[in-house]
Amino acid sequence: MLKFAETAVETAAPAARMAVPFMDLKAQFRAVRDEVLPAMEEVAADAAFILGQRVAEFEEAFAAYTGADHCVAVNSGTSALHLALLAAGVRPGDEVITVPMTFVATSWAISYCGAKPVFVDVDPVTYTMDPDQVEAKITPRTRAFLPVHLYGQPADLGSLLEIGLRHGIPVIEDACQAHGAKCRGRPVGSIGQSGCFSFYPGKNLGAFGEGGAVVTNDPAKAARMKMLRDHAQPTRYVHTEIGFNYRMDGLQGAILRIKLNHLPDWDARRRDLAVRYRDRLAGLPLGLPAVGPSRTHVWHLFVVRHPDRDRLRAALADRNIQTGLHYPTPVHLQLAYAHLGHNSGDFRVTESVARECLSLPLFPEMTDEQQDAVVTALREIC
Repeated sequence: MLKFAETAVETAAPAARMAVPFMDLKAQFRAVRDEVLPAMEEVAADAAFILGQRVAEFEEAFAAYTGADHCVAVNSGTSALHLALLAAGVRPGDEVITVPMTFVATSWAISYCGAKPVFVDVDPVTYTMDPDQVEAKITPRTRAFLPVHLYGQPADLGSLLEIGLRHGIPVIEDACQAHGAKCRGRPVGSIGQSGCFSFYPGKNLGAFGEGGAVVTNDPAKAARMKMLRDHAQPTRYVHTEIGFNYRMDGLQGAILRIKLNHLPDWDARRRDLAVRYRDRLAGLPLGLPAVGPSRTHVWHLFVVRHPDRDRLRAALADRNIQTGLHYPTPVHLQLAYAHLGHNSGDFRVTESVARECLSLPLFPEMTDEQQDAVVTALREIC
């Protein structure tokens, strides 16, 4: 059992007690304020509040950024996942293979289609879908694979696409945490049939509220998703099927278009901070994150592991260092999915990660001094 040095917590030098937030969206706003506020004023002056030119401009830019032919901007990452699955033909009674180590929205989208989430465990190194377990879960009802690029690291898309090709099953990428990540040199999102992104404020590319997008190289699927997001209207007041109000606000389109220009630099800073963490935390009794082969991680989260995670988190909180938990209760053990009949022990790697995971502060505006305060605290606590 790993132990804590209690006296170190009690006698830490004042310099080690610098308050460190988990993220600092106020600092990010200050960096883009002079660009964003005029754009917001233009949207308001034009009363272009729903979809419109600014959203279309963002769609064009984000498609190019991800290497996709088409982008469909929507109101959340959850909506993006839902539309991508509908466009892939997922219907009531179908099955979609995914992972329980994710935010619950991944499974919500499957359930919204009336389909069943079928879980496979994650790889013990990358915490993304373990391709070796996928084929055993395929049935005649399997309509899609939905791997999650967790914490900013791509899943093993090469292996998953090969399995999908053999069985005629498309891969839908949950890239909601992986803006700018790459697998085998290609941007995530444009590798599978569709890729889904969230622009929740804390994401690598975050809106000033909710937002999401689906990217795809299939023009027919893009056209259908654009129709479905707007009440399934091919023309105004004509509704060809059950549709949804999943439209992106014009303000969010304008803001995201501006912030997209900064994303490469923000991701680069995240990578630099991740390297510093890995170097400075080496040798401590912490499980440090690893990067899989042929993958470019964008470090949406820097997640370490410790068998006494809750006590470690409390000790950091005592030093005014904020941390996060992503995610302490796997989806298969959530009450909302009790009807699937899963029990503790069904997905051992996922459950181990959930018990031990701790997300350390990491955001593009983080200073070296703030990160050094986190490292100092961890060295004195552990």
